[in-house]
Amino acid sequence: MNTILAVKQRYGIIGNSELLSRALEIALRVAPTDLSVLVTGESGVGKEFFPKIIHDHSARKHGKYVAVNCGAIPEGTIDSELFGHEKGAFTGAIDSRKGYFEEADGGTIFLDEVGELPLSTQVRLLRVLQTGEFIRVGSAKVQKTNVRVVAATNNNLQRAIADGRFREDLYYRLNTVPIEVPALRERPEDIYLLFRKFAADVAVQYRMPAITLDAAARDMLERYSWRGNIRQLKNVAEQISAIEQSREITAPILSRYLQQERTSSAPSLSGASSFDDMNTERELLYKVLFDMRTDINEMKMMLQQMRGYGVGHPMSSEPRKELAGLLPQPSVSQEFDYAEEVVDEPTVPHSKADMQREQIVRALRRNGGSRRAAAAELFMSERTLYRRIKELGIEE
Repeated sequence: MNTILAVKQRYGIIGNSELLSRALEIALRVAPTDLSVLVTGESGVGKEFFPKIIHDHSARKHGKYVAVNCGAIPEGTIDSELFGHEKGAFTGAIDSRKGYFEEADGGTIFLDEVGELPLSTQVRLLRVLQTGEFIRVGSAKVQKTNVRVVAATNNNLQRAIADGRFREDLYYRLNTVPIEVPALRERPEDIYLLFRKFAADVAVQYRMPAITLDAAARDMLERYSWRGNIRQLKNVAEQISAIEQSREITAPILSRYLQQERTSSAPSLSGASSFDDMNTERELLYKVLFDMRTDINEMKMMLQQMRGYGVGHPMSSEPRKELAGLLPQPSVSQEFDYAEEVVDEPTVPHSKADMQREQIVRALRRNGGSRRAAAAELFMSERTLYRRIKELGIEE
């Protein structure tokens, strides 16, 4: 336990939870070996500490430690980033380049968001884990590397395997030693300690008195679900410290900074993999509805201008009577074709998938087909956008 306490102090890890201590204990025990480790846990729980702890307490601690965010690298270039490429292997490859596995030879490579790897890259990664061999993109020469692989994910890889998005043999290679990092709601005894630490850091940084919580606010803090885990807790502590004039925070004040959702709706680890997807889908639906409303308003304004009412004039029956003598009167059939068909709201997609497809197509059109720009507009990674394009059968 003294070793665990020393590790907490060295890496700034706060908490007395048994679940947290158990995860750290496993990391320290497996560190001296070369076994692959898979770190799982929800987004924002602090998974990134564990690969560094494993590396620093291993025989490889004097070698390189390379951290790679697999979800942030476009699918077209990820093989080159991981395994390197030869000159002329593809457009823009003006010189040969080492990949991360070559750079980390003799050390440790941390593959964050490993569940986002495309299947073709998973095959290459499996070969490295099995034989230590890899081939640069555009080369036929087999090269060797000696690296220790630690991977992390907040996805449910078992579900990904069932869906055909992740290789089962790769999963068992990575998951030689599993480490599960507990969600913040599973360690309620640590919530106030972390909040107090974040509030103190803000106070020191900006030279202001630290905020404190009364008993009711502390109870509310510890009972809250914390879907965003430690990252969300830190954000709330910083917001309150910066905005509130009173340094003593009551429950009514704290409640304004917490999303009003039932604690029972907080996702478990098995449901955590879909949390980011839920946010993405919700954002897409909001944008679809907003764009539809905007389109309807623009169409009404165009109709008003064409009919001579002027922008902003209400489309009621009264102004039609007042201006009846000033405008050419269309026939009944013309009136229906002209007004009703234009003013009516566009057809609403029948399902959530239809609405998502509609929004993605709109974003691609607005950005000239650029996935990167469309992904930025839709608040998602390029990899996630690519996956949704395939799932929804969108032809670019």
